[in-house]
Amino acid sequence: PEPVTNLPLSLTATMTSSAFASLPAVLHPKEEDIQMMLSAGVHTGTRNSDSGMGDYIWRRRKDGLHILNIGKTWEKIMLAARVIVAIENPEDVVAISARPWGMRAVLKFAHYTGAQSIAGRFTPGTFTNQITKQFREPRILIVTDPRTDSQAVRESSYVNIPVIAFCDSDSPLQHVDIAIPANNKGKHSIGLIYWLLAREILRLRGSVSRATDWDVPVDLFFHRDIEELKKTEEEQAAKMEEAATPAAVYDEVVPDAAAAFGADVPAPGVVAGAEPVAVAAGQEWVAAGADTPAVAAAEQW
Repeated sequence: PEPVTNLPLSLTATMTSSAFASLPAVLHPKEEDIQMMLSAGVHTGTRNSDSGMGDYIWRRRKDGLHILNIGKTWEKIMLAARVIVAIENPEDVVAISARPWGMRAVLKFAHYTGAQSIAGRFTPGTFTNQITKQFREPRILIVTDPRTDSQAVRESSYVNIPVIAFCDSDSPLQHVDIAIPANNKGKHSIGLIYWLLAREILRLRGSVSRATDWDVPVDLFFHRDIEELKKTEEEQAAKMEEAATPAAVYDEVVPDAAAAFGADVPAPGVVAGAEPVAVAAGQEWVAAGADTPAVAAAEQW
């Protein structure tokens, strides 16, 4: 097929059908897929390059970063999906990621495709030592980084297990059967590649229709930090508290400020709004102090 050498690095990039002449028309990418790959930084490599990755590198930027050929990335994703679908038992597929950025993606990939996953440290002897409890005999291995997961790749070569690996510009290709050129150091890139691979596997199996979008969002495959989770939980808790707190309701009638300003202030002990009682002359002092002891003694005298 004609190599993709004039791929524009913009979010509005479009792929012509001649660039994927080796693929059927059904497997050609859509513009949305290319935009997602570009926005996730799948094409961004490193400053170093391996001799085996020369065919997958498109060019080198002025700052020294290598740009991967995103057309080759899509072709290898389709090839890997067709190889994985050919295995009858989905549990014979094992996805491995020792890198923290790919642990969540590996678990989600295994959940939706029915495969097995090893997230975290790989125990030596998992594929070769039958005495260990973690002993497994997979038929195919999916590796996030050939350098970080080198122990798993080495053991797979001992027992003849084919390896599918996400390879950056500086990744070694020894014992790797299918190399998917992609950025394997970014959480968005790793999550998107696993999401595209899982979606294509389900489409080839017939579980997901190509006419409609997959209802699983790609955000589920992205790594999330503990601090980010705590922040989101605190924000949600604050929103729940605000929603649960009832708003203050004022049933009393508020008097008019202009009318209340000119009204007379009632004396202490006098009920507001009551009619005033007329007091005769000379009885005001006695009435005011009728209860005092001095007034009672003067009356008796």
